[in-house]
Amino acid sequence: MAKPAAPRVRARRGLVGLGAIVLVLVLLNLLGVLLAPGSSFATKAVSLVPKLGLDLQGGTEVILQPVPQGGKNPTSDQLTQSVAIIRQRVNAAGIGEAQIAPLGNNVVVSIPGPLSNETRNNIESSARMDFRPVLVAGEAPTASAGTKGSAAYTPPASLATTPSVKPTNGSDLAQVTPYLQALYTNYNCKQDVGAAAEPAAKPLVTCNTEGTAKYLLGPVEVQGSHIKTATSGVSTTSQGVSTGEYVVNLAFDPTGTTEFGKVTSRLVALQSPQNQFAILLDGKVVSAPQTNSAIENGQAEISGNFTADSSKALANQLQFGSLPISFRVQSINTISATLGSAQLLSGLIAGLIGLLLVVGYSLFQYRLLGLVTIGSLLMSSVLTYLVIDFLSWREGYRLSLAGVAGLIVSIGITADSFIVYFERIRDELREGRALSSAVENGWRRAIRTVLASDAVNFLAASTLFILSVSDVRGFALTLGITTLIDVVVVGLFTHPVLQLLTRVPFFAGGHRLSGLDPAALGAVYRGRGQFRSPVLAGGAVARSRGEAQRRQTIAERKAAEGQLPPPKARDSIERSGD
Repeated sequence: MAKPAAPRVRARRGLVGLGAIVLVLVLLNLLGVLLAPGSSFATKAVSLVPKLGLDLQGGTEVILQPVPQGGKNPTSDQLTQSVAIIRQRVNAAGIGEAQIAPLGNNVVVSIPGPLSNETRNNIESSARMDFRPVLVAGEAPTASAGTKGSAAYTPPASLATTPSVKPTNGSDLAQVTPYLQALYTNYNCKQDVGAAAEPAAKPLVTCNTEGTAKYLLGPVEVQGSHIKTATSGVSTTSQGVSTGEYVVNLAFDPTGTTEFGKVTSRLVALQSPQNQFAILLDGKVVSAPQTNSAIENGQAEISGNFTADSSKALANQLQFGSLPISFRVQSINTISATLGSAQLLSGLIAGLIGLLLVVGYSLFQYRLLGLVTIGSLLMSSVLTYLVIDFLSWREGYRLSLAGVAGLIVSIGITADSFIVYFERIRDELREGRALSSAVENGWRRAIRTVLASDAVNFLAASTLFILSVSDVRGFALTLGITTLIDVVVVGLFTHPVLQLLTRVPFFAGGHRLSGLDPAALGAVYRGRGQFRSPVLAGGAVARSRGEAQRRQTIAERKAAEGQLPPPKARDSIERSGD
């Protein structure tokens, strides 16, 4: 059986592990600098500074106005549902600290920083997805300079709009009436003719999202409401080799799986382009893949010249459902910070004051042992900064004043762990153990208390994060992150440093300024009725003796009073009696 590693070896391993964690976080943040948009390294270096929230930096306010349907204003339930869906989309896109709320019949969306086109589309798009069979497909002609903005083409009323033969299924070309054929031939992809508003049971003429191809499609045969999950990622071949193309993967519910299986089983036997199944988002074709085999497991893949961001945005829209009503952007305004840099500076000053108070108390209570507390707090600060910065550029997290408050509260949580550990060590020294033994025994006792305390804090932070919204979530997130970091720092920094200090004569010898002087801590109990009193002035000596006497067992007290012989003598008497 292998011998356990020596404390110094374990200490060095812990410090090396902590150094590896810091190095990985630094490299990840440098990667964020390289991936950040900008023409120079100095411009990209902004990624090394965490982004600020709406209350500290300001941002963009988008007012969405609902489009009346049938001359009726939206109901309160529709607005509430729209707010919930928009909030889910914005949060899933990685935009932290956004505020979404109804204002009369409108919806106000406040986002930190500038508004990107993808974010705008993500907010206002109704994200209605339908699946229609392709009847006719072709390349869209390039519009002339004077065509754009002119009235959309309308076929003559004399053309028949009703099929002469009743179609047998959604792919039957009998649906292509003279009216639809004329509309398809003269359709201009640069004009918005309200394709998304066409009834689901009728054929549709529309174009793809790029406006490079136009389609005459059959009726809707699978609705997007039957999508169970939607995720984005890079497509792979059947052998697991990445193609480098971003796609959106769909999974249907049981009803959608059945409908999708029936349609693909029919399309696989048809010729191009009728073997294509068009996937539409808000009336525009996202992709129209050919059906090579029947898909009966409910798993589909959308491809269409996606980027990593656009595929993620589409997946988020489909995942959280379509909006119950359509919106148009009424206005976009730049808003100033509600609190600003002055409040941020006040929060940082408050945190610095708290940190100085903790440092002062540690040095007063624990002498130079308090330097370990200072080093641990600095290590916690470094890890917290690196984690917050990583979340900022990778997940879009923004630090609000509530998040700063969570960081300030974490100072007390972190200091509490050190105090528990140090007091356990001092208790062991009072028991008469050497410093190396006191550090190991104190760690075994203290770590249980530290883990229990941090578990409660993390549970509270997790509950707040799940049940709350907006600024409260920012507070809960920073509190939860710092709680986890506290466990890492105590285990990989504080304890290893103390293990190494046991080999330093200044601390191992119990210097009076070390904070580990056994004499200054009280009587040192040696067992079997023996104890050593510290060399202190009168009252302290009396207190130390009283403490040591209270630690004695009844037999040891009688032995000390002369009523019983010492343990060794008693053993020899018993043996001679035998």
